[in-house]
Order: sequence, then structure tokens, then C-alpha cells
Amino acid sequence: MANLRKWFFAGLLVLVPLAITIWLLEWAISSLDKTLLLLPKAWQPDTWLPFHIPGFGVILTLVVLLFVGALVSNFLGKRLIGWWDAFLGRIPVVRSIYSSVKQVSDTLFSENGNAFRQAVLVEWPRQGAWTIGFVTGVPSGDVLTELQHGVRDEYLSVYVPTTPNPTSGYMMMFKKSECQELSMSVDEALKYVVSMGVVAPANAPMGK
Repeated sequence: MANLRKWFFAGLLVLVPLAITIWLLEWAISSLDKTLLLLPKAWQPDTWLPFHIPGFGVILTLVVLLFVGALVSNFLGKRLIGWWDAFLGRIPVVRSIYSSVKQVSDTLFSENGNAFRQAVLVEWPRQGAWTIGFVTGVPSGDVLTELQHGVRDEYLSVYVPTTPNPTSGYMMMFKKSECQELSMSVDEALKYVVSMGVVAPANAPMGK
């Protein structure tokens, strides 16, 4: 029975990550393949191929992204994007949604963007309890004015992710002196959070 238990969990450790990876890839490819529906019926691969081949949607998406990127990278394209942003900025409801999403996408996907700049250790959710956070910038405007009212200290905007799903979390503002910079990279810190502390950074000292 001890060997059966050992073999069972060993099998889980091998097959579960593989199954989840395959499932995510299948979901992504099938979702992108739906972009083929935007093409005329005669141009869709399923029309002129004897059987369905997954992945053509991925190729179409890449082609569209490269085409749009090349189009907006020149002077005329930048002017068109500016006019388009100005047009959407005049629509009351769309304006707030579009501007917020654009600011986030500019931060995440810009060549010079760096959404998570540094992994830090902060006391959260109470004093004496520590967790990993990611520096996303510094407060500004009225927020910074109120934070520094009577306080001589720099502040950092820190994203504190939840475990094991780091896409949800809390945006907190800490004094810089309250944030302990970590030597681990952002990728290593994310793996540490997602694995609930099981996957330690490569340069972490081994316990005795």
C-alpha cells in the first residue's frame, strides 16, 4: 500500500502539469481559431480542406498583429491612432473604459513598459505577517499629496497578489522604508507566489 500511494502521487506530479498545459494550449488555439469566422466563407480553411486542422487562427492573428503594428509604426499610422483616441475620448461611457484599458495595455505591452519592476517583501495584511508584492510605480497627484501630508518619506505603489491566482490582488501604497527589496527576479517571485511557497527561488539557501 505504501508503494501504491507513492506511485499514485508520483504519477500526479507528472501528469497533472502536462494535462493542464495541454488544456490551456487547446483552449488558446481553439479560441484563436474563431477569428477565422471573420474571413469570407470561401477563404476559410475548413471550406477547401478535407478535414479540420487546428492552428490557422493563430497564424491569422499573428499576421493581423504584425500588419497593424507595421501600419501604426509610421508617421501616418500614429496620426490615425491619435485621431482614433481623440474620437473615442469624446464618447461619455466609452471614454472612461477605453482610456483605462489603454493605460493598462500600454504598461503591459509597451517595449519600454515594465508592469512589475521589483519584487519586495511587505507586511500584509497585518503587522508581523509578511508577503511578496511587486512594485508597479509611485503614487502621484492628489494621492501623493495626501500621503505625504506631514510625512517625509517616499511611497511606492505595490501590487499584492493572491495565491495561487496572481491575477487578482490588492493595489497598496507603502512607504519605501517599509518595503524590503528582494534579490529574486520578478519571474521567480511569481513562481513562488503561484506555487504557494513550494517552488523556492533557485538562489534560495536550502534548509537544514
